[in-house]
Amino acid sequence: MATYVNDLRLKEISTGDEAGTWGTSTNTNLELIAEAFSFGTEAITTNADTHTTTIADGSTDPGRSLFLKYTGTLDSTCTITIGPNTVSKLWFIENATSGSQSIIISQGSGANITIPTGQTKAVYSDGAGSGAAIVDALVDLDLTGTTTVATLTASGVITGSTVEATGDTAAGDNAAIGYTAAEGLILTGQGSTNDVTIKNDADAAVLQVPTGTTNATIAGTLGVAGGSSNGVVISQGDIALKNGGTQSTIKFYCESSNAHYAQLQAPAHSAFSGNVTLTLPAATDTLVGIAGTQTLTNKTLTTPNITGDTSAGDAAALGFTAAEGIIVTGQGSTSDVTLKNDADGTVLTIPTGTTNVDIVGDLTAGTLNADGDTAAGDNAAIGYTAAEGLILTGQGSTNDVTIKNDADADVLEIPTGTTNVTIAGALDVGGAKAKVAGIETIYVPAAAMYPNSTAGCADLEQVELSNGPELKCLDFDASSDENAQFTVCFPKSWNEGTVTFQAFWTVTGTNTGTVAWGLSGGCMADDASINTAFGTNVVATAKAFSGTSNDMTVSATSGAVTLANAAVDTMSYFQIMRDVSADDQSGDARLLGIKLFFTTDAANDA
Repeated sequence: MATYVNDLRLKEISTGDEAGTWGTSTNTNLELIAEAFSFGTEAITTNADTHTTTIADGSTDPGRSLFLKYTGTLDSTCTITIGPNTVSKLWFIENATSGSQSIIISQGSGANITIPTGQTKAVYSDGAGSGAAIVDALVDLDLTGTTTVATLTASGVITGSTVEATGDTAAGDNAAIGYTAAEGLILTGQGSTNDVTIKNDADAAVLQVPTGTTNATIAGTLGVAGGSSNGVVISQGDIALKNGGTQSTIKFYCESSNAHYAQLQAPAHSAFSGNVTLTLPAATDTLVGIAGTQTLTNKTLTTPNITGDTSAGDAAALGFTAAEGIIVTGQGSTSDVTLKNDADGTVLTIPTGTTNVDIVGDLTAGTLNADGDTAAGDNAAIGYTAAEGLILTGQGSTNDVTIKNDADADVLEIPTGTTNVTIAGALDVGGAKAKVAGIETIYVPAAAMYPNSTAGCADLEQVELSNGPELKCLDFDASSDENAQFTVCFPKSWNEGTVTFQAFWTVTGTNTGTVAWGLSGGCMADDASINTAFGTNVVATAKAFSGTSNDMTVSATSGAVTLANAAVDTMSYFQIMRDVSADDQSGDARLLGIKLFFTTDAANDA
């Protein structure tokens, strides 16, 4: 029987087979050998992720071709497996697919080769069976001799003894080395930031030609004619002029044929006691000479000796007379004299044309003795009259007068345009605290409550204990929500806001389960219908019972309870309930009463 175990999958005729027809098979084999040196093309199914090329046994197949071109449209990388995995063969494979996707050439579980779109690679298979690999045939290719290419693209490093350019570069070259007889070595490039960048061995930029310019940027120091010892050293933000034995100079020439110059010259070595810095003015200016008579503006004088009186009309003058001592005279549109501190902040002003003095900061004195009355419109004035004594008068957008403590916190305020006084803290009157508006409480005992007609708790019960108090309580079952009601008339000083509550209760039993109480309410004004729904029920956090029968238990203060139609001069109806869905106490909860917390915003009910 014929076999096809060779690398070209040619028919191998067994001894004695195909008598009279072996010539046909031999001719076919010769044609297939020729096909192995040919060009073939094979299409990949559109958008396939995998593809298999199996060289046909004894018949024509593009997979046998030396140059194999793959076509088709891909939307992802496609892995192509060449079989059988025992074939060892060389191919030139071109990725001619569309869709900008790579193809991966594989034969078994061994290495594979990726060919990007539009590229061709020479590869060979090792035919190692299930572990077969595909290898790049041109890796470590030695091109000894002369190799000519139209365009060479290298993904790695090109190493050579000498790279010699023989032609000019051109505009648009990305990175080109050229040569002309006139220009010598030419470097031409095109980048988004720089056209040319020269780097050192540490990959740091040394010289840059910014894109589209004829400028050159040097990252480090530029040494000219001797550099650091006897030349010019230029570095970022600094130019150093060094010499071989004479003082360094800089000459500035005039505009007329460089006929004259002004020269800056370093002092002689003997004149130095250390390095010095001459700081130039920050605005257009003229340097002052020692011998010239010039006007100085914004200059610092150390211990100047001023002689002579000032006069009316002086813009800013310092003077001295034996009688008056030092004199400061000025003339400004707002102030004649302004004294400022080191932070350029105004300390004291004399308003223009007046004898008044305005002090911006604090005035410290042994005693400040006011001797005149204040007046309406004074911003912040201290005064005195024989009848009124000390007077404080002010004018602010919120308060006319504010008295603060040492922590800059308000203690007492007189709101603007009123005769009211607001005290931020507590007010002591005759040694006792004066009552002020704020949180107030009302206690409502169970005896003041009544069960709801529907889903109501048990009737009020009096329970005798073995010692001391007897209980007046309302019992709330553990099996279902039960309710009771009561009424309160809040004082007129109530701010008509939300209220909170605390429940006082006990259990006659030893179960330690929790009890949750809820409260809702509404206000009924004169001529309003009492048949009105309560506001939203608010349930306080459930609290566990101690487990000791008849222990007093006080629930945590609830969240804010909003009363429907809240208003003063109304009767407020409340509904207290046990929310069994929020607790797990197995026994009856005995409500003894609740404490209501409300807020006042007036001193009394006037």
